[in-house]
Amino acid sequence: MPTYEYLCEKCGFEFEQFQRMSAEPLKTCPRCRQASVKRKISGGAGVIFKGSGFYVNDYGGKRAAKSPVKTPSKETATSDKNSKEKTTTESTEKPNRSG
Repeated sequence: MPTYEYLCEKCGFEFEQFQRMSAEPLKTCPRCRQASVKRKISGGAGVIFKGSGFYVNDYGGKRAAKSPVKTPSKETATSDKNSKEKTTTESTEKPNRSG
C-alpha cells in the first residue's frame, strides 16, 4: 500500500496518508476540517534498506559485489615455503672461522 501526500488548499497543511491504491482520495483536512484537500502528485521513493546486513548492491544486479578471494596456487605456496626455509637455514648457519 502506498503513502499518498496531501495538501490543504485552505490552511496549507501538508500531510501523508497510508492508503490502498483503490481507496478514494481524502477530501477533508485533518487540521481545519474543510473539504479542500488535494492529493499531490509525487515521484515516489525508491526502496531503502537500513540496518546491518543490507548492501547497496543487494538488489542492483547480478554482478558480484566483492572481488573474489584469490587462493594461492600450489606453485606459489611451494615457492614461498622453499624461500622461507632457505632464509631460515641461511640465518642459522654460522660462518666458518678457521684461523
